[in-house]
Amino acid sequence: QVQLVESGGGLVQPGGSLRLSCAASETIFSFNNMGWYRHAPGKQREMVATITSGGTTKYADSVKGRSTISRENVKNTVYLQMNSLKPEDTAVYYCNGVRGLALYWGQGTQVTVSS
Repeated sequence: QVQLVESGGGLVQPGGSLRLSCAASETIFSFNNMGWYRHAPGKQREMVATITSGGTTKYADSVKGRSTISRENVKNTVYLQMNSLKPEDTAVYYCNGVRGLALYWGQGTQVTVSS
């Protein structure tokens, strides 16, 4: 069973930065797509950023220009660098991996943006 483990969340002031990491228990070469999603209280889960095995990226309009998704295949890890954080970025952030017809999720990491 593939495991995705997120880390890097925490409390940050508005305007600050965080880098989230998602470590996979297996090689991420086999994943067609990996991404970050978030779930804020009272809202639906939404896509934040995705990256294909070929390196093509996609971002939600709300984070475009402030966030960068990347993958380090040697470490089987996907990152989400978030800058200029806003209170509305507060949510639980989940790592997601797609391999064929299988969908995998991490347990989530809390990001709180508050002064």
